[in-house]
Amino acid sequence: MKLGVIVNVQRPEAEKTLASISRWAAKHKWPISMCARIDMEESPEFSSFPPGTFTSDTDLLLALGGDGTMLNAVRTVAHLRIPVLGVNLGTLGFLTVVPAAECTEALDRIRRKDYRIEDRLMLEVSDPSGETEAWPAVNDIVLIKAGIARMVRFTVSHNGEPVSTFAGDGIIVATPTGSTAYSLSVGGPILMPTMNGYILTPISPHTLAQRPMVFDQSAELEIAIDSVVGDAMLTVDGQLTRNLGEGSRVIIRASEHRARLVSFSDRSFFEILREKLHWGMIPALGHERNLPRR
Repeated sequence: MKLGVIVNVQRPEAEKTLASISRWAAKHKWPISMCARIDMEESPEFSSFPPGTFTSDTDLLLALGGDGTMLNAVRTVAHLRIPVLGVNLGTLGFLTVVPAAECTEALDRIRRKDYRIEDRLMLEVSDPSGETEAWPAVNDIVLIKAGIARMVRFTVSHNGEPVSTFAGDGIIVATPTGSTAYSLSVGGPILMPTMNGYILTPISPHTLAQRPMVFDQSAELEIAIDSVVGDAMLTVDGQLTRNLGEGSRVIIRASEHRARLVSFSDRSFFEILREKLHWGMIPALGHERNLPRR
């Protein structure tokens, strides 16, 4: 087994966790083919490593950091079909499922083949003219007003057919993985992470009848900016950004690549939701209800 590592060096436990992984790898003769260091605080828009940093003979990529590091890692190696295990050195850690203190235990389980790989839908956003690079998205693609506090107006088409004109602060197009991120905070639904569909969620729509919509993975959306004061902004996973002007159009479709995330059978999606979103918490008392376990 050949390991790759991406580590966010700004995290307090980064060097200690990396040293622990290195000792484990040496003991079990699992070579670390590449250790790439990033600073997500200094370079939050970091997009990818140079071609060839990771190669297809890497069997597992460890992402040491927070969810931002994990998103970065998955986008980097999705085209190589390398599974990614997130080690949480951050706070929330929705995607980084393994606490830093348990990283070598997780590697032991992988060594015993006590794990699974979840294939998750990714999206891709491109310019219809093909003049700019297409960007993959693990969580979401957001079109939002930039600067002046006025509405931006969009027209959304589905497979060439107009859906509606949306006016408001912006639009989020989220994967099932990203359904628990920005989209959820503005009223979007939670999707099971392995579903093959994606969500369009308006941000503060001018017309309250415009609600989130769920599309099949075969859907291709075209979003045109009809009017905006100043510029609008396109963001991918909260890390990649591009300014867009009035008349700009983008195409959003399912990516040909999938996010391949390592998970363990004893940690369910609903357990993560209860823990991270504090479901079952009684706010006035500040403790959890005793929910029945299966």
